[in-house]
Amino acid sequence: MPQELPGFYYDAEKNRYFPIKPRIPGSSSNASQSQKNPLSNSIDPEATKLYPNTGASVSRLLCLRELNGNAFTFDRGRHSFEEEFHKLQASKPVVWRYRDTVNMTNSALEQAQISVQTPEGETETDVLLAGSIDGSLSFLKVGKFGVHSDYGVIYVPDHVWPSGRPKSNEKPGHIWMHPSTSLEMSSRISCIRLPEKRPFFTNDDDFRVRQALITTLGSETAGGCVYILNLLEPVDLGPVAAHSQRLHAVASFNHTIWTSDYNPHTSRAVIGTNLGAALINVERGTSTWVCRSKSDVLAQQFDQTGNLVLCGFRNGAVVTIDVRENQERNSARLTRHRIPYFSSGRNKQKQWFELKGHICPSHTIYMPSSISSLVSLQSYDQYFLASSMDGSMKLYDHRLTKRGAVQSYGGHVNSHTRIKLGVDQSERFVMSGGEDCFLRLWSVKSGKLLFEEKFSDSVLTSVSWRRAKRCLRREDERPRYEEHPFECYNSCEAWLASQEGIFQMQWS
Repeated sequence: MPQELPGFYYDAEKNRYFPIKPRIPGSSSNASQSQKNPLSNSIDPEATKLYPNTGASVSRLLCLRELNGNAFTFDRGRHSFEEEFHKLQASKPVVWRYRDTVNMTNSALEQAQISVQTPEGETETDVLLAGSIDGSLSFLKVGKFGVHSDYGVIYVPDHVWPSGRPKSNEKPGHIWMHPSTSLEMSSRISCIRLPEKRPFFTNDDDFRVRQALITTLGSETAGGCVYILNLLEPVDLGPVAAHSQRLHAVASFNHTIWTSDYNPHTSRAVIGTNLGAALINVERGTSTWVCRSKSDVLAQQFDQTGNLVLCGFRNGAVVTIDVRENQERNSARLTRHRIPYFSSGRNKQKQWFELKGHICPSHTIYMPSSISSLVSLQSYDQYFLASSMDGSMKLYDHRLTKRGAVQSYGGHVNSHTRIKLGVDQSERFVMSGGEDCFLRLWSVKSGKLLFEEKFSDSVLTSVSWRRAKRCLRREDERPRYEEHPFECYNSCEAWLASQEGIFQMQWS
């Protein structure tokens, strides 16, 4: 048996010790460090309290900064002016709903910046890729439309929260769609995936999306399909649009496809089905099963290296699978791994289900019910967020999964719905809808609930944060975000989707 060494943890698979790195900066010291019951769901009651009840006002924060600098003591704790300022902003959004967008995005929604060809010339613009349960994929242009807008439909935003007229926020732009820009897929769109987001502080000035991965769920007569949507060339959103030529079918399966993830750097995608997970080479169109299971894979996420994939199962397990190329060649040598879980119902008994794949058993975690969403953080290596359908939301360190969650987020409401988590580009906040039709927003680091409000009569199942551009003074200077972060945070936006329609949240 390996001995306990102070400051180190033992990895049984690699048969060696690794140094224990500190938790995510600013995370709560009350987070669980042991996992007595891997299927327990203990939430700190303090995490469910809204931040503004104990937070300082803007004037108070400014006064404290003038007296003490960027770090000051307040409310029996040491705080950063920058972090407290952002939390205060996040707790006071303005929400708009777009008219006549019912059921347009009730399956998937992603915001992207692409090159668009208009009669006025080529330009960069924001576009919403909207998927519905009837299988239609729509392109919705955001902002100015030009003369060709006479051929389409314009959707106008209405202010829905807070009550009364908004004080400082400007009314968001309209969204526009031409009927010819809508594609009819073979079945319900189950997932739209864009290339992984880059952290806010990167030096990459190119924000355009060149490809999108789209999967369909499948039907009674046919299985799910995997497509690549080519957005490299400028898109014509006018009446002569021919998006069907941009859509390329990569692979089809005789199985249900629940979820997917895409790594454009390696030209590989991974899909989650009712029989396990499969790895797809989108250039060659070949596929390899990397995990076989009788439990459906409902959520997936590549890690930063692209060598590992997190798979969230209906049984409540989050399993790490090795998808490196040398592992691909040895697909016949899949290892068997038994996963414990508790059956649903009154008499919860410990049961087992078997996995077969390139699995890292020591990194397996367990949540109380089916996995709803997984999100890897780019700023903090090895950290990822996970939510399950009993309402549990937690932050994990991939290196220390046996020690339990790093952070917990209270107040989330769910029982059976696949609800997507959304993390902003700076990775300060995580947001999610709930089955009670409330939208909630938490601080990733502290776990504090910053915003909780109901402005929709249906569940907000999709969240897509708008990617903010870097703020530069001159080409030869570093991003202004490092010196004046509050200026770059202005005009932050997020798109929300439910059966009731499309919503936009704004902060200023």
